Amino acid sequence: MKIETKRLILRKIEETDVERMFLLDSNPEVMKYIGVPVLTHVDEAKNVIKMIRDQYTENGTGRLAVIEKESGLLIGWSGLKLLTQPVNGYKDVLELGYRFIPEFWGKGYALEAAEAALYLGFREMNAEIIYACAHSENNGSNHILRKLGFEKTGEFGESDGICNWYELQRNKYVP
Repeated sequence: MKIETKRLILRKIEETDVERMFLLDSNPEVMKYIGVPVLTHVDEAKNVIKMIRDQYTENGTGRLAVIEKESGLLIGWSGLKLLTQPVNGYKDVLELGYRFIPEFWGKGYALEAAEAALYLGFREMNAEIIYACAHSENNGSNHILRKLGFEKTGEFGESDGICNWYELQRNKYVP
């Protein structure tokens, strides 16, 4: 699978992405609102990649590597994941997520990649509704979700604070 946007390529995460995935998930600023510890060893990134690749096989979908066309670098990931464990009481639903290396924040990449993922979800996977969540203090992520058209429909507690729960219905999706 490969999706191209104006500035990005979204593709399945590969085992060779381990160094860039480690760079992403070992950064305290990136992981600040995620609720999981930063990675401390590159082998942990290998495990993350294996988990994501297993999701492709088991669920038919998963997060995608986001490659900046200009540099050819993996700058983060974005995409849809099937929630197989309950989140905010929801299970077996599609959730939009994204994570980017800080030097690529503020350039519209998260929005561009998320739009491509939503198009895939609504147009090719025929989803009726896509969900998302963001830590209440993560202003950037909450802003992106609202800009994409998501509606905040609730809140739920996590170990590191309150998370906002969002929904976007296919009939309200405007590509």
